[in-house]
Amino acid sequence: MYSDSLIKDVLKRARVVAVVGVSANPVRPSYFVARYLGLKGFRVVPVNPGLAGQTLFGETVYASLADIPFDVDMVDIFRRSEAVPAIVDDALARWPDLQTVWMQIGVEHQQAASVAEARGVTVIQNRCPKIEYQRLFGELRMGGFNTGVLSSKL
Repeated sequence: MYSDSLIKDVLKRARVVAVVGVSANPVRPSYFVARYLGLKGFRVVPVNPGLAGQTLFGETVYASLADIPFDVDMVDIFRRSEAVPAIVDDALARWPDLQTVWMQIGVEHQQAASVAEARGVTVIQNRCPKIEYQRLFGELRMGGFNTGVLSSKL
């Protein structure tokens, strides 16, 4: 559905990523995806009303997209599909020049995607930026794991 060149372009141009629904629990996918993106040089802006005001990944956690006092390039959504329209509406209202709305694996909402795309925003649904980054930038090895560290020590 999405070309590798499109996904690679999105990941190359995005520098500031708001992660909506991020968890402070390190075993939750939203935590380790956000942490990974931060390790890859993205500025990760955590968004979770239950954690607002705390610090995660060296950044203040915001209660909502509207509370972020600077521009973001991409909004990564870790919420149920039914929550997507309100998040997309908030993102489009906050950032007229938003580049990308990314919905995590299992998250899809075609109507909200169409609204964003009509505004010129790239929309990716039902994919994970961590997995796509690893796949497209040569970090995945056998079985989907980065075995480079392990094999270099053998």
